[in-house]
Amino acid sequence: MTEPGTTQQSSAGKPGEHDLLHELIHHVELPHTAFSRRIDKMIRVIGASISWIWLLLVAIIITNVTMRYLFGQGRVEFEEIQWHLYSIGFLLGLSYCMESDDHVRVDVLYERFSLRTKAWVELFGTLFLLLPFLILVLRFSIPFFIYSWSINEVSDAPGGLPWRWAIKSFMAIGMILLLVVSLSRLSRVTAYLFRWPKALITTPEQREG
Repeated sequence: MTEPGTTQQSSAGKPGEHDLLHELIHHVELPHTAFSRRIDKMIRVIGASISWIWLLLVAIIITNVTMRYLFGQGRVEFEEIQWHLYSIGFLLGLSYCMESDDHVRVDVLYERFSLRTKAWVELFGTLFLLLPFLILVLRFSIPFFIYSWSINEVSDAPGGLPWRWAIKSFMAIGMILLLVVSLSRLSRVTAYLFRWPKALITTPEQREG
């Protein structure tokens, strides 16, 4: 039986094709917990669903450019919906990026660490950097949205979009999702380091699902 977090090998003693691909995609292989399994599945569904927003964004940009340069009819609402969609895709995509461990790491030493050292880095980074940052952003973004909703804020531009509060709500929604997936990640780290909560024994097929 391999230690939780290690790469399973083929019968020949060498990493299989799935194992090599999995190592490239998921940089830190930590064991899952019951909590992380449920949360990560939900985040993957949200991430897969929200990915379609980029196609919609491209379609709107093409339509706006066509109307502006071929027909001379620029539309303010098209300009605003572009950055609205970009904001939604970015904010909701943060949690998916965190779940898949595909965010950029600027620490050049990190890849040289052992899995246990990486887990300790994740533990302290999550507890003392990521979680305080998310709580601080939520502390200001929720009142930011509530005030906009209370006055039924609309765009300042003539012909702009109504319901400005709706786009502002995604800042809080994105941070809440990132907070939840960070707690999921934290449970995987503590399961590896402290054996709490209990780690699930997973197979490559289960990881793919």
